[in-house]
Amino acid sequence: MPRPIQANLDLSALESNLRVARRTTSARIMSVVKADGYGHGLMRAAEALAATDGYALLDIQDAVRLREAGYRQTILLLEGCFSAEQLPIIAEYRLTCVIHSPWQIAMLDGYPGNGSLEVWLKVNSGMNRLGFAPQQVAQTMDQLRRHRAVRDITLMTHFANADEPRGIAEPLALFNDLAASYRVARSLANSATLLRYPEAHGDWVRPGIMLYGASPFAPDMGEQFSAQQLGLKPVMTLGSRIIATQELRAGGEVGYGALFRAEHNMRIGIVACGYADGYPRHALSGTPILVDGQRTRTLGRVSMDMLCVDLGALPQAGVGSRVVLWGDGMPIEEVARAAGTVSYELMCARTERVRIVT
Repeated sequence: MPRPIQANLDLSALESNLRVARRTTSARIMSVVKADGYGHGLMRAAEALAATDGYALLDIQDAVRLREAGYRQTILLLEGCFSAEQLPIIAEYRLTCVIHSPWQIAMLDGYPGNGSLEVWLKVNSGMNRLGFAPQQVAQTMDQLRRHRAVRDITLMTHFANADEPRGIAEPLALFNDLAASYRVARSLANSATLLRYPEAHGDWVRPGIMLYGASPFAPDMGEQFSAQQLGLKPVMTLGSRIIATQELRAGGEVGYGALFRAEHNMRIGIVACGYADGYPRHALSGTPILVDGQRTRTLGRVSMDMLCVDLGALPQAGVGSRVVLWGDGMPIEEVARAAGTVSYELMCARTERVRIVT
């Protein structure tokens, strides 16, 4: 009998969340499937999102897999090419390439193909990761428009604070001023921008986390920005079972480092899930969790293969009781907040030893 932890994927929820995105905008949708489809599996995610207008990811090998599987939509390499040797592959498989740095243009200069590449020019509007500084955009755009290898150009940027109260007013104004001189397609919106700022949808939107059923917004944005209020359905439910119980006396301690001490006699359950499965070790006592469909809390430090839960108010629970770490009935955002992280990390942290069930 296999170890009970598994990740149940509701792929119909991916389709439903894509429909939410579609109802929100008239722009074309570039579904982000990087990081193995946010931990859900690249090919599973791609199939469930087949109604999308495009896919965005990082690795050229994954892009080729999508093409060879028959996907004809636009496929965007979010960090562009990493070597000149990749350019013929990009052209052969009709991939679209982000250009974010001068060294990538220098690689284009050595590519003999004529008019074979579609590129997205990335503008650094304040994130200060990738992209050309505003004062570099005019010269770079001129280079690309005259470049023999380039067939089509889209302008793009990425906002640092679309998911927080600060918002996007300043970088949006900067981008719009830069883009006003060019009659090219534009792409600005990640999930948070798509859901919150219709004035920044442009021609392409790039939803990611919302497609997988989690809210992109910070907790202090309020309940109206929760996944449920936004109409999003969880795709991944990480579940396991209780494999043992313990009776603690007052003063009894739990786990490595004895981080939890019982104030009174209580019963605890041992769950087959730990940080080697992708559950965060830094999740503190009190992180919410479901046992037999009822909310309770974790206790003590998460170990490699196990964690502990409070069964004090759940007399019916015992060995074999079903546990939901996150997903259906237990919003992943709540777990992430309690653990001091984000839902993106939890999704992507799922390890190979966790069985996938679809």
